[in-house]
Amino acid sequence: MGAANVIPGVSGGTIAVVTGIFERLIQAISKFDVAALILLKNREFKKLTKHVDLIFLSAIGTGAFISLISLARLFEYLFISQKTLVWAFFFGLIIASVYVVGKTVQKWNMQNIIFFISGSLVAGSMAILTPGTSNESTLYLLLCGAIAMCSMILPGLSGSFVLLLMGNYELLINSISRLELNILIPFGCGALFGILLFARILGSVFQNYHDQTISILTGFIFGSLAILWPWKNEILSNFNSASGSAEKVIGYTYYLPEISTETWTALAIILIGVFLILWTESISKKSTN
Repeated sequence: MGAANVIPGVSGGTIAVVTGIFERLIQAISKFDVAALILLKNREFKKLTKHVDLIFLSAIGTGAFISLISLARLFEYLFISQKTLVWAFFFGLIIASVYVVGKTVQKWNMQNIIFFISGSLVAGSMAILTPGTSNESTLYLLLCGAIAMCSMILPGLSGSFVLLLMGNYELLINSISRLELNILIPFGCGALFGILLFARILGSVFQNYHDQTISILTGFIFGSLAILWPWKNEILSNFNSASGSAEKVIGYTYYLPEISTETWTALAIILIGVFLILWTESISKKSTN
């Protein structure tokens, strides 16, 4: 999940679904409730650990943190030297994820197909939407924090890309480097409130509308392929950050590849990505049996 969140357009939630831990993750987050506060107040730490599935969350968090630290620099280098091949690898991962996640739907009826198409359109539209303008109002910052954090755990949706579309990506980057608490506090409060509320809602939806939920999440994953298409050129925009002038990606122009050694290599890497997801799924099945 940590590795996936390093890549723009890739969601850690997708990896969580493929490895079979997504529902448990959502349920664990949703357990940070009044009961958890009471257990904490009464210092019943053993019961609290079990209530919020703390060992599971700690394992996920530690793995994601280590992955972010170890892979962020590697991916930064690869995006400079082998960008098309990196996109190809993640394109293969997501193609296989559509199959792996979609097959968990017990019955593909017309209703579930409509949910799938709706999810695909929502995620796919991100590739063509025009980014909004920056807004520093407290209410909007709360909203940005809530939506961006929810997007990070939803399969197929990239939190950073959603924040870019809402117009406050540049604002947040500058605020982090300058430690501007008037921006970071409302954003952080929105993120915390959003993830806790969203996890509870999503957990309840999963229990009562499992196939419909999986259908729309599969659509999200499928729609994200529009952002991950390997053969594209970035549309860049300059902005001033605390450390100087910088660039951000605000969109892409797509093209079909020419037959070349790089193209064949990219196709081979797509197949490697597909195989890796199928292999990961087989391991997750063995570990749960």
